[in-house]
Amino acid sequence: MNGQIEILEKIAQAEPYKIIISKPTSAQEKYRRIVVEKKDRYYQAAAYTQKQVFHRNIDTAELLAYLSETVVGNYLQVNAWDGAYEHMFLCSKKGNAAYKRKKTGEKPAAANAAANVAAANAAAHNRKKKYLIEEGTVVAPLVDMGIFMAEGKVVASMYDKFRQINRFLEMVDDAVRDGQEETLHIIDFGCGKSYLTFVLYYYFTELRGRNVHIVGLDLKEDVIRGCNAAAEKYGYENLHFEVGDIKGYQADFPVDMVVTLHACDTATDYALFHAIRWNAKMIFSVPCCQHELNSQIKAEQLSLLTRYGIIKERFSALATDAIRANLLEYCGYKTQLLEFVDFAHTPKNILIRAVRKGGAAGNAKEIVPPAARRRYLEEVERLMEEFHFCPTLYNLLEIRREK
Repeated sequence: MNGQIEILEKIAQAEPYKIIISKPTSAQEKYRRIVVEKKDRYYQAAAYTQKQVFHRNIDTAELLAYLSETVVGNYLQVNAWDGAYEHMFLCSKKGNAAYKRKKTGEKPAAANAAANVAAANAAAHNRKKKYLIEEGTVVAPLVDMGIFMAEGKVVASMYDKFRQINRFLEMVDDAVRDGQEETLHIIDFGCGKSYLTFVLYYYFTELRGRNVHIVGLDLKEDVIRGCNAAAEKYGYENLHFEVGDIKGYQADFPVDMVVTLHACDTATDYALFHAIRWNAKMIFSVPCCQHELNSQIKAEQLSLLTRYGIIKERFSALATDAIRANLLEYCGYKTQLLEFVDFAHTPKNILIRAVRKGGAAGNAKEIVPPAARRRYLEEVERLMEEFHFCPTLYNLLEIRREK
């Protein structure tokens, strides 16, 4: 990209109060000009077509990522003003970029005052944004995954993934940071290429100084071979991966935590069922592809929720997770449904976090008052009766036989 990112980084670091992106590389480019202006706590981009203008808000920390994604390959000129200087990005059609800067003097008083307010607010906002894995930290797996550069800087196009990783670690940290266990045994069901599995191992061993043994399970032999080779490369002695099916998996060790991220459809239910029967202390699950209830659902009184395809699909997914949460509560877990990533990025953005009440000791009947167990179950069964579905986790728990 012939220095384009480096120049845009200079512009972003100057914290400009106004940016104009112009000269599209193609007549087919959707926007002929984009104006980005600093607001109190964010930037706002106004993208102009011939007849319309479209607005988008940008977090101050995301300015470089936005400029990189918007400008590179699409526009030939960027002008930015920071009050003292005008910064210019000039690119040839061959992709060769040049940077110029010229002194402009102070910006208008109103803009200066707004910038001072914005700077103060941004500083306060940034203080709140302290990540568990900070940018600038060299984490070998994240470098190999293309999320960090070699020196620990976040790759511009990977900021969303960087925030997602830290969001996941924050949710884990809330549940485990006060734990007293000498060693935690963790299973990651449906680990795939395991970027979060490696990060989880790094979090426990490097950030929290805790002993962990982590097993990653997946059906793909080539993926598992690659993961084991990577674990050996990083010196992660207590992290290993196995080929296996969630449904029939048997653990020959006590399981403290079960992780299942994007296990498809009912595979999530089998992972939750194993965690419950092992009395796992913690469960972290991000469900995916919840087709089961969508294929069964029928309704008489509330047919409005099943008439329109997209509503039916989303309601089925939400109902699936609500039922899972209630059944976990029924089985003795304090359960929360949390937003994992922003809904703008994906509608599959719910993380189920469940922490066993009383640790691993006692059964659910001793932990949860009978009236509460009855309420959790009745809420599930009323929903099942109304919509004529029967979820896998309910069947696996053999609740009918228990009653």
